Amino acid sequence: MNTNSFSLRHIGPKENDLQDMLKAVGADSLDQLIYETLPDDIRLKKDLDLAPAMSENEYITHSISLAAKNKIFKSYIGLGYHESITPPVIQRNILENPGWYTAYTPYQAEIAQGRLEALINFQTVVADLTGMELANASLLDEATAAGEAMSLLYSVRSRDQKKNEVNKFFVSEEVLPQTIDVLKSRALPLDIELVIGDHEKFDFSDKFFGAFLQYPGKLGQIFNYADFVSKAKNAEIKVAVAADILSLVKLQAPGEFGVDVVVGTTQRFGIPLGYGGPHAAYFATREEYKRSIPGRIIGATKDMDGNVALRMALQTREQHIKRDKATSNICTAQVLLAVMAGMYAVYHGPKGLEFIATKVHKSAVTVAEELEKLGFSQLNSAYFDTILLKADAAKVKAVAERNEVNFYYPSSETVAISLNEPTNLDNIHTVIAIFAEVAEKEAKKVSALTEANRIPEAVARKTAFLQNEVFNSYHSETELMRYIKKLERKDLSLNHSMIALGSCTMKLNAAAEMLPISYPQWGNIHPFVPLDQAEGYQIVLKRLEKQLNEITGFAATSLQPNSGAQGELAGLMVIRAYHESRGESHRNVCLIPSSAHGTNPASAVMAGMKVVVTKASENGNIDVDDLREKAIKYKDNLAALMVTYPSTHGVFESAIKEVTQIIHNNGGQVYMDGANMNAQVGLTNPGAIGADVCHLNLHKTFAIPHGGGGPGVGPICVAPQLVPFLPGNPVIPTGGQSAIPAISAAPWGSALVCLISYAYITMLGSEGLKKATQYAILNANYIKARLEGEGQYKTLYSGERGRAAHEMILDCRPFKAKGIEITDIAKRLIDYGFHSPTVSFPVAGTLMIEPTESESKAELDRFCDALLSIKKEIEEVSEDEPNNVLKNAPHTLQMLTSDEWNLPYNREKAAYPLEYLRDNKFWPSVRRVDDAYGDRNLICTCAPIEEYM
Repeated sequence: MNTNSFSLRHIGPKENDLQDMLKAVGADSLDQLIYETLPDDIRLKKDLDLAPAMSENEYITHSISLAAKNKIFKSYIGLGYHESITPPVIQRNILENPGWYTAYTPYQAEIAQGRLEALINFQTVVADLTGMELANASLLDEATAAGEAMSLLYSVRSRDQKKNEVNKFFVSEEVLPQTIDVLKSRALPLDIELVIGDHEKFDFSDKFFGAFLQYPGKLGQIFNYADFVSKAKNAEIKVAVAADILSLVKLQAPGEFGVDVVVGTTQRFGIPLGYGGPHAAYFATREEYKRSIPGRIIGATKDMDGNVALRMALQTREQHIKRDKATSNICTAQVLLAVMAGMYAVYHGPKGLEFIATKVHKSAVTVAEELEKLGFSQLNSAYFDTILLKADAAKVKAVAERNEVNFYYPSSETVAISLNEPTNLDNIHTVIAIFAEVAEKEAKKVSALTEANRIPEAVARKTAFLQNEVFNSYHSETELMRYIKKLERKDLSLNHSMIALGSCTMKLNAAAEMLPISYPQWGNIHPFVPLDQAEGYQIVLKRLEKQLNEITGFAATSLQPNSGAQGELAGLMVIRAYHESRGESHRNVCLIPSSAHGTNPASAVMAGMKVVVTKASENGNIDVDDLREKAIKYKDNLAALMVTYPSTHGVFESAIKEVTQIIHNNGGQVYMDGANMNAQVGLTNPGAIGADVCHLNLHKTFAIPHGGGGPGVGPICVAPQLVPFLPGNPVIPTGGQSAIPAISAAPWGSALVCLISYAYITMLGSEGLKKATQYAILNANYIKARLEGEGQYKTLYSGERGRAAHEMILDCRPFKAKGIEITDIAKRLIDYGFHSPTVSFPVAGTLMIEPTESESKAELDRFCDALLSIKKEIEEVSEDEPNNVLKNAPHTLQMLTSDEWNLPYNREKAAYPLEYLRDNKFWPSVRRVDDAYGDRNLICTCAPIEEYM
């Protein structure tokens, strides 16, 4: 065994399993299986041109040497990004813990109670600090949250405003530049007219439906917005505010002066800078907008025994249900980062947060006072952490960089300094010394922070926050460590068993890929530092872009989109810009097959396109005749086709090149949804099938962990004609020559976790990547063969030669005759120690199964044994006894050990239906949750402390 081979560690089945698996699927070799799975005309003729694979040890050494190329300056740049301190107890027990980072989105609430509790903590922190009634469980970043706020306010306009087509949205010039750019990107396709100006001169015209403010302003000035909001309300203009979360510890909550939406980032709550991300944004609003709030809300409900249980409320999969009528295309949140931010608040509590915020403010005031003594004018009359100085920016910059310090330079005559949590007296001395040198004066050291306060009484916070028990109980490391572990034990993650979710690709997130995430040389880089300070990052990101170009067969890549749905939007906006550049801005029709992911139609509408759905044939493939008919019908206005390949039905459709050619013949571009790229890498690619742009889910195919529902990265790769339009950034120039406005806040999106995908590709190399794809297809067909083999289950769709791609759909609809729903099977799988595959998507009453390449034959067999055992249990169901083992699943330890047992089957059948469970049993902490009760009684924050007294 070659212990240097990463692919041997990553790929589950061993060589001695291969022949047994091939025999089961009825193939003589892996090559024969792949031949029978992929159409002949799309196969790559040569292997990928990638550097030789590194071993894990070689990669770690390589990563350390690249990290050393980054220069770790003290950054006081601000602009929405601040150095913070990640408590080691949170770093070790959450960020670096596979029990947290390998979990899936909590669609199966009964085995996600731990992260659901952590998220309801997060929602409580946000609701308390913002003074709003309702908060969601995180968004991607502050800028995209601002875009969602604008979209929400647009969708909830009054009847008269809609009738009169009121479409103007005011944006204060105090808003962060990257946020304004994303707002431009989001406003364009919706025909919203952005008006950017001075909020103090706004005329409150009836042509506006909304306004957006920054609190404090981008250069630190604190404004009292109470009068603005009052006038806006009188004019029926709704107001959104982007608020610095740490400043809200000291400042009046925006909800108290009447705003409608508050957004921001929680990066300051213990999340590394990471060259721009990932960071959990927040979104808080009024309860009356609960049906329009984007993303996920965690709510309390009860289980079958009446015990309190948590689950995702209202929007669980709204884009899959509402499709083009969805309020948002969000599919990925930033759960892992939201969990960390929420736990930061739990660890520090209200008194700890007050200490940190006060120290930051005093640091800023101290620096301001000392620099004024040196003769520099400080221009902000009220501020929290950011001072604005009148100074020669070029002179300051030269001295500062020589002292390894970064400030922000808004103009040639001003310098902004944003102080942060780690700032200490030594750092303050360095800042003072820099300005003393510029002023050619002697720097005096300060021995203590000033007691002066620059927050006016009118905007100072006067209300308590975080009074719940959870924020006042776990302030020692021992206590927090045990609380984190208690929550972790309630969650089933990839470190317990396989999670075979179709379309979601839950594969090994290798430790060697994850280790560099904790290195300070990668974590402590501000996204707006000069490029020469981020040389290590620039090398990795450029190499990753080239790797993805090679893998997709495309010309260029943008890493900026920080989720798959963001990638969809970015790809469509690039197509839109391409058509406009050719004088064809009228092209706005997007064809989407009926089997497409729900985010596809939602993204198309967000990109300003009109969705036209094309039919599927009886075998589940695209109905080519219907597609051709609609492409010709709309040929004058055809913008794009959105196609998932292999299809959402788990099939490589042989007509794919004909499909893409039809679109090109009628003036459109082809967007390929890369959700199923795990079946393509090294065997075929989007370029080979005739696509023009694709997004990739780095959190699926390329091994970034799902983190309980995020972080994700959704880069887009494009053909040559689309390269000029790749998205830019207003602070650090990126993208093409005719770049569309920013899609997300940071120039390279969630750069920190891109290290994971770079590691994955670098350690697998060309041969390993191809092998991973082959085994993903083998594993899927092995499960298919086993489940079909005894006539137990029917696979809904297969390719022309009877093969599945990397996933397949089990048809469970016949079991309805026995009164068994697909939900019953999903919940019973919990008793067998497995997370359910994808339920009722893309076909109601089915399970979509994707095993991935990293699961061993032994684990595949356990999973198959569980499903086959459940099939027998279904056969045993009697109409005379509806109270059966499936309807009562999952079974908790509490009910199994209760003195009472009134069920018509024994406890052993409930708990240990198969022998392997005796050795490794997962116990759900609640019984089946009641979703309807939770929606009728929406509770989305922690219980108040009075309930515990």
